[in-house]
Amino acid sequence: MLTLANLVTIARMITIPLLITLLLSNHHGWAFGVFVFAGITDALDGVLARRYKQSSGLGAFLDPMADKLLMTTCFIVLSLPDHPRAAPDFHIANHVPLYLTIVSISRDVFIVMIALLVHLTSGITRFTPTFLGKLTTATQVVMIGSVLLLNAFEQDQPILVSALAWLTLAITLASGFHYIYHATRVAGADEAA
Repeated sequence: MLTLANLVTIARMITIPLLITLLLSNHHGWAFGVFVFAGITDALDGVLARRYKQSSGLGAFLDPMADKLLMTTCFIVLSLPDHPRAAPDFHIANHVPLYLTIVSISRDVFIVMIALLVHLTSGITRFTPTFLGKLTTATQVVMIGSVLLLNAFEQDQPILVSALAWLTLAITLASGFHYIYHATRVAGADEAA
């Protein structure tokens, strides 16, 4: 069922092409504003779902999907070198390191593969988010938000961006390994039961 909460989530997904366009056309202030708007809609859809009892299977699928699409898009675009052939005018003061983008996306793909494997072997369909998983999301949001904000003000801050990148990398890797451990424990407990 398409609820108000789901429509807010869909609105967040619609902002993704706009965000890409703004970044590639060097409207970094507007891009930061769209990112903040997306964050507000992320909080709002949860509030609406709880307030009006609009939780649904569609919402449970769309909300994390919208978050992952937004963050993956930001990681990829902010890792692009200045003046790529497809967007020769594109340039930014601060880039997300490519290694962080690769690790972040690989972690998400790996988690999906592990979840699918656990589902196929044990029938488990739902994994509750772990503290490290939530911390990874928060750290990645701070990383992307900081880079977008610094770029909006054209402030080249390599030391700050590098420190945030290494912190984000460490937490992302830790949560990936923790998720594997957690998933195998859940699957093992299910088999024992």
